[in-house]
Amino acid sequence: MKMQKGLLLLGAVLLSVVLTACGGQEKKETTSEDKIHVMTTFYPMYEFTKQVVGNKGNVELLIPAGTEPHDFEPSAKDLAKISDSDVFVYNSPELETWTDNLTDTINTKKTEVIQASKDIKLMEGAEHDHEEAHDHDSDEHEEHGHDHDLDPHVWLDPVLAIKEVETIRDQLSKKYPEDKAAFEKNAASYIDELKAVDQEYQTTFKDAKNKTFVTQHAAFGYLAKQYGLTQEAIAGISPDQEPSPSRLSELKHYVDDNQVKVIYFEENASSKVAETLSKETGVKLKVLNPLESLTDKQIKDGESYLSVMRENLSALKESIQ
Repeated sequence: MKMQKGLLLLGAVLLSVVLTACGGQEKKETTSEDKIHVMTTFYPMYEFTKQVVGNKGNVELLIPAGTEPHDFEPSAKDLAKISDSDVFVYNSPELETWTDNLTDTINTKKTEVIQASKDIKLMEGAEHDHEEAHDHDSDEHEEHGHDHDLDPHVWLDPVLAIKEVETIRDQLSKKYPEDKAAFEKNAASYIDELKAVDQEYQTTFKDAKNKTFVTQHAAFGYLAKQYGLTQEAIAGISPDQEPSPSRLSELKHYVDDNQVKVIYFEENASSKVAETLSKETGVKLKVLNPLESLTDKQIKDGESYLSVMRENLSALKESIQ
């Protein structure tokens, strides 16, 4: 009898060991390196993709926080990071001009390439100082093999941001059909939040009498179009593009004639020109963030696309009344 009890006890112990081992193995599988590895170019692409992917993958940012994406050129190490990822998400060849020839250098069977703006018709860029900018950049146009006079800043319109999120969701679902339900659920939740931001913008600008705002660089064209506003930009599509003296003089008159109260500048680019205009006209300066990147500090402080879009709305209220 004692022996029988002993055998039963031994059997129970062995069964427990086997079950624990199996359980441990199963746990290891769910937290393994099988997660989707996604590389994204700059902050909005990172944020939109992260919201769709959720816990199904690891999303990384290629262009470092606080870096101006207009000027970024990838190193060999950066290209290796893209090649090693399962998915690569970018906005458009109009902003990430170096993506033009990317498919020649990476294996697209291994790495899924997603252009988030592919279903959006891009607008013409700002015309101011167009000839000077065109002459200056003509070599670059030829080098990259296509015209960069289209405006890439679609993410600053919450309605178009929704389209980008949908494109990312749909292409990820095609590549990973087993995770489609998760991607759809995650995207739906985030799209609801983007719709709420859109509603706040609509309500704020619906009955505004003055609908013009002056900004440092022409990043807010899509946002202006969506809400019936007019953007007057000091510089062109690139924040580093300097306006000509005649353009500055024209803007000074514009500010005086239209009783402009605020000139908007951005933290991550030089605000020298905006400051000059502010001094000459006596108009105050305020930040309007084009969300091309967030600093490490902003990310650590919990700022996000949604919070910055609301900060922008609050800033715009001072001009649009």
